[in-house]
Amino acid sequence: MDNQEINQGRRRFLTLATAGAGAAAGLGVASPFVLSFFPSEKAKAAGAPVEIDISKIEAGQLVTAEWRGKPIWVLNRTEQQLKDLPSLDGQLVDPDSTAADNQPEYCKNPARAIEGKEKIWVAIGICTHLGCSPTFRPDLGPADLGADWKGGFFCPCHGSKFDLAGRVYKGVPAPTNLVIPPYKYLSETTILVGED
Repeated sequence: MDNQEINQGRRRFLTLATAGAGAAAGLGVASPFVLSFFPSEKAKAAGAPVEIDISKIEAGQLVTAEWRGKPIWVLNRTEQQLKDLPSLDGQLVDPDSTAADNQPEYCKNPARAIEGKEKIWVAIGICTHLGCSPTFRPDLGPADLGADWKGGFFCPCHGSKFDLAGRVYKGVPAPTNLVIPPYKYLSETTILVGED
C-alpha cells in the first residue's frame, strides 16, 4: 500500500465521522427547541378532564378534587338539604341562576345539578368576589351566619355566603353564584369533570 491510498481512506473516515458528529450535535441542539412546541405531560394533565369516584362520598359529605388548577367540590346532599333549597329563594340574589352564565344549560335548575341526579352537586370552589376559597359550613343556624342558615359555604375573606347549590345570598360582596363546571356521568359511581 502506498501513502496516497492510506490518506484517502483516512480522509473519507474523518469526513464521515465529522459529518456524523455534526449531525448528532445539530439534533441535540434542535431537539429541545422542537419539543418546546408541544405541551408537556403536566400541561396536558392540567386541562384534561378529571374522573371522580362518587361511590364513597357519604350523604352530607364534601370532597375536593382538582381540575385546571382549581378546586372542584363534589357534595353528596342529603334529602333534607335538597328540601331546604327552595325555602332560601327570597334571600338569594339569583335563585334561578339566570343572571350570569355560571353553569351549563343542563344545570339551570334550583338544585344546579344534572336533572335526576340532584343529590350530587359539582362546583368550582372559588368565590366569585375576589377568588378566595369559601369554607364548607353544613351546620344549621350558627350565630355568626344568621338564624336562617341551612348550611352552605362561607367566604371568610369578605363575608360572602352561598347556599348548598352555590347560589349567592343578598347583601354580600360576591356578585354571582358559584361556577358549575361542565361534567357528566360515566357511570352511576363516576363523574367526569371538564367535559359535557
